[in-house]
Amino acid sequence: MDRMIDVPEYRGDEGLRFAWDDDFEIELTVSSAEVVIKANRAGLTSLARHLLTLAQEGVGAGSHVHLTADQEIESNVDLILERMGDG
Repeated sequence: MDRMIDVPEYRGDEGLRFAWDDDFEIELTVSSAEVVIKANRAGLTSLARHLLTLAQEGVGAGSHVHLTADQEIESNVDLILERMGDG
C-alpha cells in the first residue's frame, strides 16, 4: 500500500510549518518502563508528517515540534520531537 503525505516544504526564512489532519487524536502514556503513543489514523498521519517535516534537507539540529499535554495530545506530559545533528 502506498500512501502519499503532503509535507509543508521547509523554507529557512519562514521556519518550520506543521500541518494537522482534521479530527486527529493522540494519546501519550508514560510509565517507568515504557512510553506508549496511541493515535487514530489522522493522528498517526499528522505525527508522520511532523517527523518528515523535521527530516527535510536544511532543517537544523535542535529544531523541534512541541506537543503540549491536554492541547495537541491527551497526556499528563508534553512530547517533544527534535532533530539531531547528522554527524
